Amino acid sequence: MKRLLLLIAIAGLLLAFFALGLDRYLTLDALRASQATFAAWYAERPLTVIGAYFVLYVAVTALSLPGAAVMTLAGGALFGLAVGTLVVSFASSLGATLAFLASRFLLRDWVQSRFGDKLAAVNAGVEKDGAFYLFTLRLVPLFPFFAINLVMGLTPIRTRTFYWVSQVGMLAGTLAYVNAGTQLARIESLSGVLSPALIGSFALLGVFPLLARKAVDWLRARRVHAGWTRPRRFDRNLVVIGAGAGGLVTAYIAAAVKARVTLIEGHKMGGDCLNYGCVPSKALIRSARLMKQVREAGMLGVRDARAQADPGEVMARVQDVVRRVEPHDSVERYTRLGVEVIQGRARITSPWSVEVTTGAGRRTLSTRAIVIATGASPVIPRIPGIESVRHVTSDTVWSLTGLPRRLVVLGGGPIGCELAQAFARLGCQVAQVARSGIMGREDADAVALVEAALRADGVQLWTGTETLRCEVAGGEQRLVVRRGDTEEALPFDVLLCATGRRARVAGFGLEELGIPLTKAGTIETNEYLQTRYPNIYACGDVAGPYQFTHTAAHQAWYAAVNALFAGVKRFRADYRVIPRVTFTDPEVATVGLSEAEARERGIAFEVTRYGLDDLDRALTERAARGYVKVLTPPGKDRILGATIVGEHAGEMLAEFTLAMKHGLGLNKILATIHPYPTWSEAAKYAAGEWKRAHAPQAALAWLGRFHAWRRG
Repeated sequence: MKRLLLLIAIAGLLLAFFALGLDRYLTLDALRASQATFAAWYAERPLTVIGAYFVLYVAVTALSLPGAAVMTLAGGALFGLAVGTLVVSFASSLGATLAFLASRFLLRDWVQSRFGDKLAAVNAGVEKDGAFYLFTLRLVPLFPFFAINLVMGLTPIRTRTFYWVSQVGMLAGTLAYVNAGTQLARIESLSGVLSPALIGSFALLGVFPLLARKAVDWLRARRVHAGWTRPRRFDRNLVVIGAGAGGLVTAYIAAAVKARVTLIEGHKMGGDCLNYGCVPSKALIRSARLMKQVREAGMLGVRDARAQADPGEVMARVQDVVRRVEPHDSVERYTRLGVEVIQGRARITSPWSVEVTTGAGRRTLSTRAIVIATGASPVIPRIPGIESVRHVTSDTVWSLTGLPRRLVVLGGGPIGCELAQAFARLGCQVAQVARSGIMGREDADAVALVEAALRADGVQLWTGTETLRCEVAGGEQRLVVRRGDTEEALPFDVLLCATGRRARVAGFGLEELGIPLTKAGTIETNEYLQTRYPNIYACGDVAGPYQFTHTAAHQAWYAAVNALFAGVKRFRADYRVIPRVTFTDPEVATVGLSEAEARERGIAFEVTRYGLDDLDRALTERAARGYVKVLTPPGKDRILGATIVGEHAGEMLAEFTLAMKHGLGLNKILATIHPYPTWSEAAKYAAGEWKRAHAPQAALAWLGRFHAWRRG
């Protein structure tokens, strides 16, 4: 109601202003014609005239009425340079702030709810550097001041900051206009005030904040580098620490642009993904899926299908797959690409030097820039007695030479769910324990399908369960848990800890350099992936906020380019479209917003859903379960997010990821030819569901009448 009343009041004032023809008084000709009269009033009652002028100026700027420029000229003509500048400066800043507050009160919540996802980067930039951006805009008169007032009201900038920056930033323009007003008799038009020379001067003023920002960055770098001796020359352009996904891509890019780059790895090339994560887990999942298919072969008309998993052979195959992929990430390959690869322990000893310890001794490398890509390692939970039982992590589970008869999986995240299902399908008795629910980031409908699939495969789900201790009783290892008021002991042969991963930040010299960490334990970086030191960058799991191989590679591009071309060009890391996949059966693939995330952020949306039980390809493969769910703004086909649950969900997600990245809506997907019968048709049918829900019913009714008329 308050918003409505304010809107009515503003609209009424604007209507009255133009209906009464008051705009004719805010012209240069009217000002010239009345100059002598105003001067006489000012000479007779100076304070009254100043007060009336001040109030009128505030009203004009607060209501964003045309005429602020003429009012400023009038200030110079009436009061002279000193008094005119003082009065106009405060009146314009106060009026601008009122316009800013009105815009914020009337529109900000609505704009943020409708376009919050697109404005996330803008909001973050304004929160960090809003004063700088506003100051730059205020110095350049080519940007309409009233538009700046209204737009800034939609951002998170503080009112106090807006006021003082406007006061300071508009001072140069105010001086120029008030000074021009003192020469009013010689000004023939407003364009005379904005002569090319004057605009050029303002443009130079606009460049000043950019130069000032460069100077601030230089001073900041100088301060942070104080106490360190910068080498006169460098042996290398870039040193990369860590040869996982982030480090490999960083080194690859550096070599591709002919930079001299050294890649240091203290353990295994390929990092976690190749050796402990993506590759071995998907190899295990493939064997497990085959066992499931054999057991269900009767549904496909195949009789007497039998198979027995050989535990030793299954784990041996996993290692064989790792060996087959290894050449892609090998020392030999990257050496051929032009990367110097050193296998040893790295330690940053200064902002421009890295000490490497190998079997041959130690040596120090000098470099212009450093990228830290040391990844993350599994967290072993602090459970009383865990050291007395056989426990493994998602890294060390691959050292098993066979399959445990009884396995307890601790953790309800994607890794825990994937491994629990795979080991259960291979014949293990699996219990999965989670403090709350499983797959907490996903929507409830996706979680329900995965829970049902896990139980169908024999996994005992202990959700909402507190872990108390590990113990050995009568030679039997047990995990004691509590659910509700009841304690129970879960026997196991192996306890698999899948309770998260922690960034590897110790032992690389970060403490000695004073490089700060975030609350999550990752290296603190800015939007360019710079650490406290402008020439030291971080990417991948060690930098966060995502722990995906594909985001590590994505960040690596920004880290490499920003490090190699510092001072010439730099890019903010773009996290607007980040897909993720959990490789359970059914798979869960998501890009953009989920329903829960959209609600938390107050973003208006509608849901379009297409069930895979209607997809011909799914029916032919007896895999007709799951769905495609798309979130769009109400009445629009722009994709806010998509979730797919079903077989090949990760592959089907790529179409929605591409569409979101390049601003393609559901109408474009619907208009694209998809081969039949394929899983990818699900995207087209989901788009068709949206189109059907938004069909123009009135137009269709008229078309029905038209065709009836044509039938006679």
